[in-house]
Amino acid sequence: MKTVPAVRLVEATDAAALPALPEEIALAMADIAGAAREGLLAMSVAAGMAVMAAMFEAEIAEVCGPKGKHDANRAAVRHGQGRGSVTLGGRRVAVDRPRARTLDGHEVPLASYAHFAAEDMLTQVVMERMLAGVATRRHARVAEPVGEKVSGTQKSVSKSAISRRFVRQTETALAEVMARDLTELDSKVLMVDGEHVAERCVVVALAITADGTKVPVGLWDGSTENKTVVRSLLADLVERGLTFDDGLLVVMDGAKALSAAVREVFGTKALIQRCQLHKRRNLGDHLPDKDKAWVDAKLVKAFGHPDPDTGLRNAKSLAAQLDKTYPSAAASLREGLEEMFTVARLGIDGRLAKTLTTSNPIESMISIARATNRNVTRWRDGQMVLRWTAAGMLNAERSFRRIKGYKQMPQLVDALRRHAHPDKVTDTESVGAAA
Repeated sequence: MKTVPAVRLVEATDAAALPALPEEIALAMADIAGAAREGLLAMSVAAGMAVMAAMFEAEIAEVCGPKGKHDANRAAVRHGQGRGSVTLGGRRVAVDRPRARTLDGHEVPLASYAHFAAEDMLTQVVMERMLAGVATRRHARVAEPVGEKVSGTQKSVSKSAISRRFVRQTETALAEVMARDLTELDSKVLMVDGEHVAERCVVVALAITADGTKVPVGLWDGSTENKTVVRSLLADLVERGLTFDDGLLVVMDGAKALSAAVREVFGTKALIQRCQLHKRRNLGDHLPDKDKAWVDAKLVKAFGHPDPDTGLRNAKSLAAQLDKTYPSAAASLREGLEEMFTVARLGIDGRLAKTLTTSNPIESMISIARATNRNVTRWRDGQMVLRWTAAGMLNAERSFRRIKGYKQMPQLVDALRRHAHPDKVTDTESVGAAA
């Protein structure tokens, strides 16, 4: 058996001159030495537990005086030991803590114990593991190896205990998303899309600020991604302070009814950009495989034309070409076609145009949220769907970067302002060309 070399802190001759260690310290050192056999982390935990016990004792000694010595000026007296538990690596671990009572009989609270016993860190660990895809029944198995002596007293690792903590934390996440103050957000782009979960449709909203920052701002529950649901979501955003007086670009993939909901809430201040990628996919679904490639190539060329009016005419020409052979494909192409060129009409091109003519930013957020709830096997109700979706949105937000092409955002801000305030246009450019 391979032996582990000892670490010598002092020479043998110097060690002989050291004073004898108190019994409590000697026992603590023995525990640490025993834990070392189980690994470095277990030894570190044992050392930490010993330090924590010393902190408890020091705090009690401060009000009661040194143990075993009379102190006429003491404010409290020792009152034995009490059982308690502290948070450690996603579990509760039983500990003994000294107790004391004031001279008039009141319990002396231990600030150090209250700190270590707080459940905030435990709840955070549970949340992180659940978002990472760890099932409730597997939390105990993925916990850190803290040593047999410590893990033998662990609590709060059962499936039900983990589930209760995650429910509380996701309730907090949902409340945070639904109550965000949007007054100072300076939103210039709003992306809206739906996520289908357990035969329900959660419509979510992602705002993009003037500097290109992405912020999840809301979600709404419904049976389908319909006009009523979208209108309720947008009205809630406005009530919480979403501003659009200087113009707002709404990027979405949906039917005319959803566009109508946007106009009902925002009026003429908002411009709608339909997702070009979804249009290409939807059109392909109406075509046989042999015709998908050339039709898609023509549509991409039309969408990418530097002149939006020419691009629109080319797309309409393609629809006319499909009328006789594939009438359903032609109808699909014509639906909302003019809203495919909104960003181009605003004079936006390059990387920012590629970002804003698709719903990829919000779909990326939805994809992360979907990965978060992949281990859910039974959805109990709509509230559970909202909780998990909100938690996934906030989890996605932590990895957000500014959108591609964010350096062009001032150009978009100016174009939206010209659209919202056509009477204030002072340059020679016509309002029609600007918006």
